[in-house]
Amino acid sequence: MNIHSSKYKCSECGKCFKCNADITRHRRTHSGEKPFECSVCGKRFTTTGHAIVHSRIHSGAKPYKCSECGKCFRENSKLTTHRRIHSGEKPFECFVCGKRFSQAGNLRTHSRIHTGEKPYKCYICQKAFTHLSNLTAHMSFHSGVKPHECSLCNKRFHFSSALYAHKLLVHGNRRPYYCPYCGKLFKTASHLKQHSYVHTGAKPFSCRHCSECFRWKVTLKSHLLKSHNEATWFPCHICQKKFIVKANLKVHIRRHEGVKLYVCDECQKCFCTAFELRQHQPAHSDVKKFCCGFCGKDFKRPQNVKQHVRRCPDAVEFEDML
Repeated sequence: MNIHSSKYKCSECGKCFKCNADITRHRRTHSGEKPFECSVCGKRFTTTGHAIVHSRIHSGAKPYKCSECGKCFRENSKLTTHRRIHSGEKPFECFVCGKRFSQAGNLRTHSRIHTGEKPYKCYICQKAFTHLSNLTAHMSFHSGVKPHECSLCNKRFHFSSALYAHKLLVHGNRRPYYCPYCGKLFKTASHLKQHSYVHTGAKPFSCRHCSECFRWKVTLKSHLLKSHNEATWFPCHICQKKFIVKANLKVHIRRHEGVKLYVCDECQKCFCTAFELRQHQPAHSDVKKFCCGFCGKDFKRPQNVKQHVRRCPDAVEFEDML
């Protein structure tokens, strides 16, 4: 039995309410009526509360302040959600895998991993996405617009996440992620995770068609293309060379066009990729971080160590002893 009086029952959906004001507001969801208008931009709302919250966009008012970090919010509900960062509270649990979330919206998005639902579809190519933000970014591929520009080298990106990764990997010097096996440092947690497979022997990427497993995702993709004819190659329109990864094709085309985006601060020499720039930079330093394990000779680059070991007398002598 509904605890609310049937006197305030919606004739459209049967939902009951405590008072006349509540049912009046609710009926607007069916009628589409929006009687409250923003005096600045003219946008209309179904309730005065929504109009008040919206008005803070124009005024800049953020009356709800976090007592832990001082961050301010326009809505009390946003502050409530934010506080869970400090408390560690994650009240929303996925019933499939048990993963927990601080926001109901994040749980809804996560659940699409299990259901396969992709509600956001591109009207041009019909490609579907699980996130609205991914569809918005995808549309920039059709328009050719790259709205996110690096302030250091002026390179432009479709995604804000791609710009962030670019600044971190190309222009950043911090390497906060430490490998417990060999001490090597990395700029991102994902790079450290991938590196750790070298030590653990893990092969987390398995083929759905056969029993083969692979250490790297790109190796799995290569296997699917070559052995099972799954997915598509990316061919160069100039020389028809085929690539497994689209990013590698883009670099290849840059070489045809002579485009070199990465510039050395010391000598102004230009390179096609960030990796090539990093390989070049030790030329301006006297630091020799890489050492031959047989004779102790130091080198600036790891590939120089590999070349040296092939002809190192101590390495040859060690092999003869085996």
